[in-house]
Amino acid sequence: MIMAATLKTDIAIVGAGLVGLAAALGLQHAGFSVVLIDSKNPIKETAALEAQVWDSRIYAISPKNAEWLKRLGVWQLLNPGRIGEMQAMEIWGDASLPPLTLFAEDANSDYLGFIVEAKALTQALMQRIEATDIQILFDSPCAALTTSSNTTIVRLLNGKIIESALLLAADGSHSWVREQLNMPLQKKEYDQVAIVANFEIEKPHSHIARQWFAQDNEGNNSILAWLPLPGNRISIVWSVSTQYAGKLLLLTEDKLSEQVKLAGGEVLGELKLIGLPKSFPLSLQKSNTLIQDCVILIGDAAHQVHPLAGQGVNLGFRDVIDLLEVFKEKNQYQAVNDISLLKRYSRVRKADILNMLLLTDGLYQLFGSQSSVVRKIRHWGFSAAKYKVIKKLLVANAIAL
Repeated sequence: MIMAATLKTDIAIVGAGLVGLAAALGLQHAGFSVVLIDSKNPIKETAALEAQVWDSRIYAISPKNAEWLKRLGVWQLLNPGRIGEMQAMEIWGDASLPPLTLFAEDANSDYLGFIVEAKALTQALMQRIEATDIQILFDSPCAALTTSSNTTIVRLLNGKIIESALLLAADGSHSWVREQLNMPLQKKEYDQVAIVANFEIEKPHSHIARQWFAQDNEGNNSILAWLPLPGNRISIVWSVSTQYAGKLLLLTEDKLSEQVKLAGGEVLGELKLIGLPKSFPLSLQKSNTLIQDCVILIGDAAHQVHPLAGQGVNLGFRDVIDLLEVFKEKNQYQAVNDISLLKRYSRVRKADILNMLLLTDGLYQLFGSQSSVVRKIRHWGFSAAKYKVIKKLLVANAIAL
């Protein structure tokens, strides 16, 4: 019997989504040897989208994370003509009040964030990775995982074995790694579906993102976001009840466009659907612990939040950024899996993750409640937020993410 050769590395990463790709690149830049593993091939996945005019899966990237991606050599590979710029945001939360408007300039910034297609960002990350010595094992499903306090061993279905001092689980909300280790998870189902789609618009969006907290035609919580794309185009994320989403997705292109137009108060005139809409169920989840043995959960494997704040991938990128900062403090005698380093990382991330979970779930509950007391609180909050100092604070917090 021929024994499979063992591939040894400092850090193995399971999952080649945006966070896993960025982690591989950032850690390689920091001087670690990296092996990147995924059961699928992101290059093939994005190639299948090339026929689409605009990718319906988009991400809002914060200015700080855009700067980080630039330092990794990724951002400059994106086509600037396909990046949407958010210079302001209008939020409707009470039909009796005009929208709350937040301007980037209120915090001495040019942008609140950028809208980027998932396929474009994936391709840019892959282009940078292919120029490095990162070892890539795509189309390689994992079969077994063994961990201890100083090593991890991943066995793949194809027989390959990867031994690493540290393993990063970036394999999404249904993380295989997390399940293998029986790491406990807190989960809350929203009974909502997010519908994502792109539209051509009649009136210019003026680089303003718009969001409506309302109720759908059946009285359920509804959150609609219109995000500016280049030219007269927007991308939407419409979070509605599972039942109502099913009805919306059965509509013809013209009727769906009409419903999106009406839900947004017709502020951009007529809408015309571009491509096909997509949908995905929504839930809030958080792993009780971010570390176990020599394993760290990052991205959706560690946390998943409601998309109403557009912070899902930003939160994952911050996982990587904070891990890199912890490693900068490592002395030459410490191993990459030193328990003091892993605990320091966990402490740093827990506060940020908890704050984002509380923010997104709190907003969902606040605007979903029909209580007269809660409505009064909402009304007061929107009125108070119009004061310059409070608005400036809100904007500063938004662009700092």
